[in-house]
Amino acid sequence: MSEHIRVLLTEEEVDDRIQAIGEQVSRDYAGKQVHLVCVLKGGSFFMCELAKRITVPVSLDFMAVSSYGATTKSSGVVKIVKDLDETIKGKDVLVVEDIVDSGRTLSYLLEMLKSREPASLRLCTLLDKPDRRVVPVDVDYTGFQIPDEFVVGYGLDYAQRYRNLPYIGVVEFDD
Repeated sequence: MSEHIRVLLTEEEVDDRIQAIGEQVSRDYAGKQVHLVCVLKGGSFFMCELAKRITVPVSLDFMAVSSYGATTKSSGVVKIVKDLDETIKGKDVLVVEDIVDSGRTLSYLLEMLKSREPASLRLCTLLDKPDRRVVPVDVDYTGFQIPDEFVVGYGLDYAQRYRNLPYIGVVEFDD
């Protein structure tokens, strides 16, 4: 079975929205330093672009969390593949994610990070699929709400492919 990619959000739309989120984060964290925690691998493209648009001091760290494997559906099993390099105790933390889908992974991750005593903890996602939510998750900054379709590009992948697309596309399978 082969697939093709249909454009859902253009590169320009994504770029404009990231600029707006960066401006809002800068206002919300005025006078503070924000510690961005990127959820790898998908969040890396978004976090790099977002960080360039934030005008307050920024520090970065990375986590790798998996719940997909090589399928288009979340397995529901959350696995920490790489933990943070530094403590977040007392820091204003903004978790940067590529997509919030079922909410299982983010709910687990946010509870774990909360237990590490950050000064504040917020969530920023490029994409939100509220129709797929099975666990409630409060998202503080959302790029786009999208329909329940399997998307790729801008860091999101299908079986490790398509991350490098500069837009958000929908995977459509050919018969």
